[in-house]
Amino acid sequence: MKRNVRFLQHALALAVAVAALAFVPGALAETTAGAKAEKAKPYPLKTCLVSGKKLDTMGKPYVFTYKGQEFKLCCGGCKADFDKDPAKFVKKLADEEKKAKATQK
Repeated sequence: MKRNVRFLQHALALAVAVAALAFVPGALAETTAGAKAEKAKPYPLKTCLVSGKKLDTMGKPYVFTYKGQEFKLCCGGCKADFDKDPAKFVKKLADEEKKAKATQK
């Protein structure tokens, strides 16, 4: 009798574990889909915000997203400078966008 009870306890624990694992991939898929659904605002400039160099002059640009905004830098070394004061470069991008819009009018 004790043997049957132990077996049932183990079987129940296994069933609960399998059921719990069945829900994990679905939850992860929803999180990933939600992250993909939120697209970053595209980078509008043709130059690196940090160095001022034209993109692609040093190979493929270093592309990353910061607070919902895509940034493209000429190289990974500029990313280190960006990381020291991101607010400075976010403001610089906003200023550059304003300049570009003003010249289009």
